[in-house]
Amino acid sequence: RKSIVDRPLPRGKTEVSVSAYCLLFSEMVQYYQQRVTSIQDLEKKLAGAGYGVGVRMLELVVLREKSSKRETRVVGMLSFIKDTIWKTMWGKPADALEKVTEKDDEYMIHEKEPLVNTYISVPKDMGHLNCAAFVAGVVHGILDSADFPARVTAHTVPVGSETRTTILIKFAPEVMDRERRMG
Repeated sequence: RKSIVDRPLPRGKTEVSVSAYCLLFSEMVQYYQQRVTSIQDLEKKLAGAGYGVGVRMLELVVLREKSSKRETRVVGMLSFIKDTIWKTMWGKPADALEKVTEKDDEYMIHEKEPLVNTYISVPKDMGHLNCAAFVAGVVHGILDSADFPARVTAHTVPVGSETRTTILIKFAPEVMDRERRMG
């Protein structure tokens, strides 16, 4: 008989009710909203909460995915986040991964309708609040845990008559130095 340490991690139920997730997330937004004085502070709090989730998600997904290897390249790590992590957390891969053309150290993950913004109605006095700061925090936590220090921010970008959310990732100089050394 195998010990508990030798048994594989159970997959458990892989889906969470969207309504339950949205209720929990909206309660978290309301909790932080009552404890801050500005939109920037609220976004920082959401990003901080997302950071902790990101650190744990990386551990969980790597342990569950038997075929996954440790990513050591920037594009490989971002593709892992865009496809595997996004699908695990939100049921589908992110819409796009793009490199900023003017800068070597900046990348963007695009999402047309992030789940965290779908059921949130922003009051007029908080007009520019972007709850995707939570998602930026998740990405930041994953990158920090994987030794890819970066500054990660969420932005709402108009595209024609619609908007989309862009997670902007600016890597630290040491990450880009390592990338150049690896070839």
